[in-house]
Amino acid sequence: MISPAFATILASGRAQFNGRAAEARRRFPALDMAAFGAFLHDGVDPLVVAVAAAAPERVGGVTLAAYDMALELVGHVLAGPVAKNPFLNSVWRELTPSFAPLLSTAPVDVLGMLSNAAIHIGAVAGARPAQWQAGMAAVAPQVGSIAQLRAVGQVLAWRAGVAHFRQGALAAADTLPHALALAAFGEPGAQWPQVHAQLMANPWRGNAEGREFGAFTGLGGDFATPPQVRATLYGFVVRSAERHYLLVADAYGAVLHSATAQEFELAQTGVPASVRLDGATVHVGARSIALDLPAGDIALAANAHTLAITSPWTHAIRLLPLA
Repeated sequence: MISPAFATILASGRAQFNGRAAEARRRFPALDMAAFGAFLHDGVDPLVVAVAAAAPERVGGVTLAAYDMALELVGHVLAGPVAKNPFLNSVWRELTPSFAPLLSTAPVDVLGMLSNAAIHIGAVAGARPAQWQAGMAAVAPQVGSIAQLRAVGQVLAWRAGVAHFRQGALAAADTLPHALALAAFGEPGAQWPQVHAQLMANPWRGNAEGREFGAFTGLGGDFATPPQVRATLYGFVVRSAERHYLLVADAYGAVLHSATAQEFELAQTGVPASVRLDGATVHVGARSIALDLPAGDIALAANAHTLAITSPWTHAIRLLPLA
């Protein structure tokens, strides 16, 4: 059962809402009205209740905007009980109410921005949508504008594993009030200029161990054959069988994109003088890391910040910070 606030609005505008639903059925012949009704209950009602409490004079307009967007999302099977991306349901149900004051002034922008973010993050392999949602909810009381919402969403998407957002997220963070930027990074007691400088200088800040990426396609991974890796300025070009990829990785995550054979041929194969391989032990400056790999066929590639380690005996790429 929906809330009294939502029920009252639907009843008072029954003809208008029914007309919008009829038009949506013409646009989306496969629109499942039972699924739409379920999404109204699970996804729209919570935000209506939140706006009714925060700005009751604007709840009607917010409800209309949410209703229209819900019809489109369910029509595209992006929301509702059989959604392609179940994370979107969670964002509407649990996160949008946190932004009730901003929703009351710009419902289309807020709902569109949060929905697009949910769809994108939910589709990135290796990303952590639940972390992004929790981070957004935590900073919601400090977000006072659409521009801030966009910036903090990008920062938190990066921190939730969307590694290729790094440069844009750092630029976006610099537009935020320092307190909000620090809150987005979970460092409320720090000084933003110093944090920003450290993040710019070291993509592995806060993660000295690095990470392992990749697995055999037969086990749900990305690589049909053990990968070969070469370095570029911001990542690594990977060759596996006849396919090529760009791997972007940092302290927060790793993301694989498409690349070309030419990009692989042009990428670098060397490592800095601070890196040395001794059997199955790699030395990075003063650190020594024993590798769980047979000695003799281990290959190394490095850019300014990261060392990539591969072997014909594994489908995984080991990534180690150089700093």
